[in-house]
Amino acid sequence: MTVREILKMGDPRLLRVAEPVREFGTPAMEALIADMFDTMHHANGAGLAAPQIGVNLQLVIFGFKDNQRYPDAPAVPQTVLINPVLTPLSKHKEEAFEGCLSVPGLRGSVPRFTHLRYEGVDQHGKRIEREVDGFHARVVQHEVDHLLGILYPMRIEDFTKFGYTQVMFPDLDPDEDD
Repeated sequence: MTVREILKMGDPRLLRVAEPVREFGTPAMEALIADMFDTMHHANGAGLAAPQIGVNLQLVIFGFKDNQRYPDAPAVPQTVLINPVLTPLSKHKEEAFEGCLSVPGLRGSVPRFTHLRYEGVDQHGKRIEREVDGFHARVVQHEVDHLLGILYPMRIEDFTKFGYTQVMFPDLDPDEDD
């Protein structure tokens, strides 16, 4: 198991636009994805983007059955998504609180599209296309934002709904490090 360091907000590498992945199924790609899953699970995350561990590639992972950071969230299938393209299928957005492994200890209410299609490929170059809604759609948008150099606080519209997790959500696990 290899747990990588997760970059924190303020690190300029998190603000870059990631480069497309051009090689698939390589031992280096498999090792990177394994490290990302180890890192995400170690941090109890719902997803992780390669830029969060300093790798400037259009690669995100996400998925869980149960997640202590989002105890009311429905399961999201474990997914490796490379070179993603998101297409909103409705103009409707919904606000909900998000956290981020790169923004530890904070939560903010972020508007996101409620229904979208995402397309891309997996680590072997096999095409992925899914139509999703709800929390699954939120997770994908959050992770893909990392590939564009966007952290969730940049999407917050009402800063009265942004603050420390332990203050705003005292019932969440006190050992949580967002």
